[in-house]
Amino acid sequence: MNKNSKISISVIIPIFNEEATLLIILKKFNQLIDYAEFELIVVNDGSTDNTKKIIEDNSKLYNKAIHLKKNQGKGKAIIEGLKNSTKNYIFFQDADLEYTPNDILKFINIVNDYKADLIIGSRFIGNTRSVLYFWHMIGNKFITSIFNILNNTTFTDIYCCYCLFKKDSLNFKLLKCYNWGQQAEILTYVTKKSKRIFETSVNYNARKYSEGKKIHYYNVFEVIYWIILTRIKIFKTFF
Repeated sequence: MNKNSKISISVIIPIFNEEATLLIILKKFNQLIDYAEFELIVVNDGSTDNTKKIIEDNSKLYNKAIHLKKNQGKGKAIIEGLKNSTKNYIFFQDADLEYTPNDILKFINIVNDYKADLIIGSRFIGNTRSVLYFWHMIGNKFITSIFNILNNTTFTDIYCCYCLFKKDSLNFKLLKCYNWGQQAEILTYVTKKSKRIFETSVNYNARKYSEGKKIHYYNVFEVIYWIILTRIKIFKTFF
């Protein structure tokens, strides 16, 4: 890694009741400041635990803080983060510890080496990961296949949280989904605007439902809806 070759990245961290892990995430990113010009944007999505106090007491660990008065969903938090982002690239980081912040170095290397427009992480092509729930994996492969068919891509894991893309490839004003379908919506728009697209392996330590895991099998149908709807919207712009 050439530390003198820095790209600028707005890291958007949506947060809802993550008092146990938020500070760890922020400290891990602050250990990586030599490798990129980071803009850490924390978006508190109406947390009811000590999240807000932790944010206010540790202002040196981030660049911008946004506090939503009530919980409106991860999608809303992402949109607010996008509105306040100023760097050339966008990166999403959940406030739990399912993903390892050090993996962003792989994304930075790919940008430096190949001038990538879009990089998506994958939990299925290598590295260490916890054993996933079987039906989660089946659902993921199903929606990834539909995405690939409609967008002419070969991704293996479109619902990996880790995704780095050029800010100018996404108009956040087009985003309409505030729930689980938003990532499919974002990737559909960004993929269409990106020429140099890559995928890289990431480490993964899945949370259990007892630890706060939120996604369920029925979210698959919502994701498929937004993949198809967004593709239709893009198709209509050509006619």
